[in-house]
Amino acid sequence: MNPSNAAVARIVLVACAVATVFFGAIYAAQRLSHILTLVVVAAFIAIILAPPVDQLVRKARFRRGYAVAVVFIVGVTLFSAMTYAFVRPIVDQSRAFVEDLPTFVDDAKAGKGRVGELVKRYKLDDFVEDNQDRLEDARSQLGSRAVPLASTVASSVAAMVTVLVLSVLMLLSGPDIQRGMLDLIENPLTRERLRRVAHDAAMAVTRYMAGNLIISLIAGVASFVALTLTGTPFKEVLALWVAFADLIPLVGATLGAIPAVLVAFLHSTTSGIIVLGFFIAYQQFENHVLQVTIMSRSVRLNPLAVLVSVLIGVELFGILGALLAIPVAGVIQVVVVDVIGSHRAKRLPAA
Repeated sequence: MNPSNAAVARIVLVACAVATVFFGAIYAAQRLSHILTLVVVAAFIAIILAPPVDQLVRKARFRRGYAVAVVFIVGVTLFSAMTYAFVRPIVDQSRAFVEDLPTFVDDAKAGKGRVGELVKRYKLDDFVEDNQDRLEDARSQLGSRAVPLASTVASSVAAMVTVLVLSVLMLLSGPDIQRGMLDLIENPLTRERLRRVAHDAAMAVTRYMAGNLIISLIAGVASFVALTLTGTPFKEVLALWVAFADLIPLVGATLGAIPAVLVAFLHSTTSGIIVLGFFIAYQQFENHVLQVTIMSRSVRLNPLAVLVSVLIGVELFGILGALLAIPVAGVIQVVVVDVIGSHRAKRLPAA
């Protein structure tokens, strides 16, 4: 075979091999996207919980297994308490609503109260009578949807348990894995540099979560005050929902505002207008002041980088992308700063 033809053949084979590996990786990532998502979320949780675990190991002299257990028990307890505080009022108010439903129906038919005004204005009673058969069919179909709903709930619970188990295992074996990978690097300077970069990246993720919790707390408190001043019912549940939803950057306060505004309008038109105006103003304040200020200081990112990273994350991966966009941007910044600093150090003349 002509040497030139052999060289071309090798180039073609190498190109085909690279293309096969590349498209194979894309196919595997698509097929394993659910598992990769669980692993990423578990790693995110493990990185957040790593600092308190390390503090217990270093200062309290706990064994790492005991430290992980303590941190997870405290975390699960706090999360369960917040969930209980959110769900319990909903259950109580739902029970009260069912008990008072006959009174509400009578008042609505008589045109009394806010609901009665809506029924009277939009002639909802005529609509119900004209579409009685369709409504009955829709009600009968609710039972057939119970099985898919139960399956979805079971899958969500299984995913949550998987994430928790993965997080525990990452916290337990993380230091050993990190040491093992660093031991593969012979140059001690490079080894120390990578260790420092990994530590700074983990701290960026932890600071992001702390900043996000502060913003959510502010949103919940401000919403509670606004709902209290307007006399809106269920203010505790609604404010807690706003705080939960506000964990999603940029759009969280809007998602949390929807139920609050609807309940406020049902209470009275004046309350609804005031609450709507409050959330519009607060959303702008959070996006342009709180978000960029707190996140830029906690993750030490430029405010423009914070906004752009969140927009990119939402576009690529939806809500999960919005949650992880800022810490990922913080990690990228840590790596870029280290690379630039190392490059500048090499260019400086030796003393």
